[in-house]
Amino acid sequence: MRESVCALLQEAGFAVRAFASAEAFLAAPPVDETACLVLDVGLPVMSGPELQQELARRGQRVPIVFITAKPDRSLQSRVLAGGAAACLVKPFLDTSLIEAVEAALGKR
Repeated sequence: MRESVCALLQEAGFAVRAFASAEAFLAAPPVDETACLVLDVGLPVMSGPELQQELARRGQRVPIVFITAKPDRSLQSRVLAGGAAACLVKPFLDTSLIEAVEAALGKR
């Protein structure tokens, strides 16, 4: 999924960096230069919503587009209330992801 999302966003003209985990992202210098995150809810170890909370705790405002395989209105409400730009449920249209990223970049 990560490779497909990267390829789609690159084709749409976005500069993309991929990370295997939330921890790898947090260790990458510098987090505050990130324009937007496309983040899976179900990451191993630290989940996507946990990364969102950690970034907020650090005072780092990064627009986030969440993707999830499980439609859960409570989760969607929680991440959106936490400042996420969108929460897309798999499978989603390519155009939906591109539009969500464009909207998230407009929030920055």
